[in-house]
Amino acid sequence: MRPSSYSKEYKDLRSWMKQKREAKGLSIRAVAEILQRHHSVIGKLEQDRRRIDIIELLEYCRAVDADPHEAIDLLEYSLDNKIM
Repeated sequence: MRPSSYSKEYKDLRSWMKQKREAKGLSIRAVAEILQRHHSVIGKLEQDRRRIDIIELLEYCRAVDADPHEAIDLLEYSLDNKIM
């Protein structure tokens, strides 16, 4: 089954991404500049307007100096605790 980009798992991941970016004191535009992407793409990744590709997640983690394993652990935890 393909999860919706509006799922709890994606919401948790987006929140984590934003938290990591803000902890480094980076704006969306600063991350976009590091990744050489338009700032609207980064904004859409952090909001619920775009699905997050695994490669984009890894690039984002590098840009904000976050451990991608932490993101995967978060997703696993979120999936394990999904209310069925």
